[in-house]
Amino acid sequence: MGKLAEVLQPFVDRRALAGAVALVANADKVLAVETVGFADIAAKKPMRADTMFWIASQSKPITGAALMILVDEGKVNVEDPVEKYLPEFKDQMLIAVKDEHFTVLKKPDHPIKVREVLSHTSGLAFCTPMESPTLDALALRDSVRSHAIMPLQFPPGTKYQYSNGGTNTAGRIIEVASGMPYEDFLDERLFKPLGMKDTTFWPNEEQLSRLAKAYKPTDDKTNMVELLIGQLRYPLWDRSRHPIPAGGLFSTANDCARFCQMVLNGGTFGGRRYISEASIKRMIARETAPTLAENYGLGWATDADGSYGHGGAFATNMKINPARKLVTVWLIQHAGFPNDGDKAHGAFLQTALSQFA
Repeated sequence: MGKLAEVLQPFVDRRALAGAVALVANADKVLAVETVGFADIAAKKPMRADTMFWIASQSKPITGAALMILVDEGKVNVEDPVEKYLPEFKDQMLIAVKDEHFTVLKKPDHPIKVREVLSHTSGLAFCTPMESPTLDALALRDSVRSHAIMPLQFPPGTKYQYSNGGTNTAGRIIEVASGMPYEDFLDERLFKPLGMKDTTFWPNEEQLSRLAKAYKPTDDKTNMVELLIGQLRYPLWDRSRHPIPAGGLFSTANDCARFCQMVLNGGTFGGRRYISEASIKRMIARETAPTLAENYGLGWATDADGSYGHGGAFATNMKINPARKLVTVWLIQHAGFPNDGDKAHGAFLQTALSQFA
């Protein structure tokens, strides 16, 4: 048993964690990938290095990277108003006053900009009533239009409010600027050339056989029970489900690592350049105003120490530490934890940094 698994196994033993895949890489190679616990507790199916996971909001920096490819090609400018690419956003209004009796709207100081939809500062809601009962219910074009017809929650650039609608809008801009469906652009410009063979919105039969079960704690928080991904419609392989730029991807630890290694390398991987170094720097620089507590770039959550990363709804995470030149990928499927399971990720990170930095 490796050192990562040695630290994590006690969490499995005391039923605080179902199982995990923990990966550490530098810019050039994977240094360690270790597994603990179960992908399916009832079936006693162990976690494997190639186990599939719903990575949810880890999709956001991938969408950001795809858009920056178009910035490099001169097809998108992050300072442009969104309405330049999506006319349905023209003349979008802002909520000025709202109570139980009435809502007063006014024109915002400026229309939302591309950089604001990627940094959760646009004023767009997390989702709209039309995006139900699941987040993959509407075609991307219609999902984004449902945000365009709603008033903004706050003046663009003045607050941080986590918004799937913002990232989905960026995905729609990718479609318009590239002339390709969003999912095809990701396949052709990122997934296939990077060798991310298991990253998809629609896991096939073989991939579904490797998909980890998701768990939540029991009411007394002493054990865990299985649950479905309530944000998505089943069957997951059905392509009538629509891609969600903000959170629809499934992937593996190795695939996530390849994407992160490309970013850590300043936009190159395997001798090929995907994104300019200038665009990588733009993505990971703080975009949120200094007056705001939240520290977020263009698709990435950024830290004061210069590291950056992103998590997902079921507690997955990928993180890049440029000072240590390390990538860490943490894949689990938990909607909350029994006992002290929430401390397992921190234990992994501490061990990874002490062993490999």
